[in-house]
Amino acid sequence: MAPDSEAPLAWSLVVPVKVLAQAKSRLTGLTGQRRSQLALAMAADTIAAAIRADGVAAVLVVTDDPEVGDAARHLGAIVLADEPAAGLNDALSHGATHARARWPDRGVAGLAADLPALRPDELTTALAAAATLSVAFVPDAAGTGTTLYAAAPGSQFRPRFGRLSRRQHLADGAAEIGSAAGPQLAGLRHDVDTVDDLRQATAIGLGPRTRAVLALDSHILP
Repeated sequence: MAPDSEAPLAWSLVVPVKVLAQAKSRLTGLTGQRRSQLALAMAADTIAAAIRADGVAAVLVVTDDPEVGDAARHLGAIVLADEPAAGLNDALSHGATHARARWPDRGVAGLAADLPALRPDELTTALAAAATLSVAFVPDAAGTGTTLYAAAPGSQFRPRFGRLSRRQHLADGAAEIGSAAGPQLAGLRHDVDTVDDLRQATAIGLGPRTRAVLALDSHILP
């Protein structure tokens, strides 16, 4: 268990974002340019919601894409180069190492960058639950992946994002939170990889940047 404290636990939140040219290849029917625009918009909406969540003291965006970096800085995030350049989990660990060296008394969490329906209060709720645990995670809506992974101060940060990550996090001893929350954490649990995912996120309610990109191309969601 995380140590008790009168003050709520503060969090450093790490958001890894791919180079836009490589992002969202499974969003079929979109040109490369529109996919890049949509990936940037979803990442920006995710970062903006994270910055506004209670308990989040800093958002660290790990990316080698200059457009993403510029957008993240404009929103108030700290931008780190993806020095490992070895995939999502290494980028998360890189950001977490930086955060723990600078703020050792904070919890560290990793958040997916493709959560365009995320609301600040959802992240506040999930992190408050994680603060009572050593290591915790929120599964995606499909029940196989992960959208948030959080480790309290002094706990090992071992993210396993990717295919079947829910099973791997459970096997590592991480506590699952949010799977029974229903609509309370709907935006936090709905990451977007496919057009069908995008439809589901749209039904929850998209952030303004994602809505603006979709308004440019009405055929994206026929």
